Amino acid sequence: MNVLARLMSLVFPACASAGAAGLAVPPPGELTHLVRPPTPNSALAGPAAFSPRPDIVLLSYPVPAARLYAAVRAVAAGQERTFLQAEDPATLEVRYVVRSAVLNFPDLIVAQVSSRAEDSSALVLYSRSLYGRSDLGVNRARIAAWIAALDATLRPPNRS
Repeated sequence: MNVLARLMSLVFPACASAGAAGLAVPPPGELTHLVRPPTPNSALAGPAAFSPRPDIVLLSYPVPAARLYAAVRAVAAGQERTFLQAEDPATLEVRYVVRSAVLNFPDLIVAQVSSRAEDSSALVLYSRSLYGRSDLGVNRARIAAWIAALDATLRPPNRS
């Protein structure tokens, strides 16, 4: 951890920890009763019918839920400064902490996969900053990048 992050930890205690350490793990099922903050420091992707309304609407993925869950975990594993916080394979929910490069600020990400049919599944992806009023679009850009990586892996290419 650099000197700036150590100084920031005097005001923002979670900046003093590495990886996913130092942050309480919310109970599973957070997305079933999600209340978004009034501040513009979060982003939500999910099916059009999801409540609250997602910032990015996702279509169902043409794969079984277990495959989508594995793909989400693989995408997260390939991201810089992204650390597994908790997972519940029985409910297909996984949580990550992403640390900012300079000040070590933590952002929290929750992914929930659900089965729609034998070969169809849905994803809800929620990313939020722990500190600050605005994230300058970082959380939306992050989930858009994760979705693009998932789409490149799981959605068949368009054929003309």
